[in-house]
Amino acid sequence: MEITMLARLNNDHKHIAILLNILKVKYSRLEVGEAVNYNLIRDIVEYMQSYAEHSHHPLEDIIDSYYMAKYSPEARNEKLAKEHQRLTEFSASLMANLNLILSDVMVSREQLVTDLKSYVVEQEEHMLYENSTIFPLWSKMTDEEDWKNIQQECSLKLIDDPLFNDDDNVLFEELREYINSDDTD
Repeated sequence: MEITMLARLNNDHKHIAILLNILKVKYSRLEVGEAVNYNLIRDIVEYMQSYAEHSHHPLEDIIDSYYMAKYSPEARNEKLAKEHQRLTEFSASLMANLNLILSDVMVSREQLVTDLKSYVVEQEEHMLYENSTIFPLWSKMTDEEDWKNIQQECSLKLIDDPLFNDDDNVLFEELREYINSDDTD
């Protein structure tokens, strides 16, 4: 069970890294005045909101809460939950600006570049913290009963990844096609 839960989270991180790399290409192009597909950028942020913020992060919060309560109550640390909240606020702000752009409302290119860069840095630092500090702590939980309890608590938050899966879901179809192609826009 533990292997499955942590493997899922690690797999999510690999997928998120792919999307962050796409955002890097997009803000680099914006920075030099090139045109970009704003719908694609918006789809990435929407994916982060719909999947990472509503399944991935809550799953991590549940595991962290369980771990801290059982194994380290004296070291209670809200850093993970606070980072998740900050990332949620950041993506909401970024999405608002992208929606303005897609509605033909003028938004400063420089501001969008700055926001995208900051968003990518925040996401990457967050994943580094989890990969280097949080996940190794959780991997020390070896009691199968713990992981069964966690799985039960997480069951309401676990959803299938709407982008990186094998079904024919049309959600994020343009983004899926972009990832699977050699397209450079």
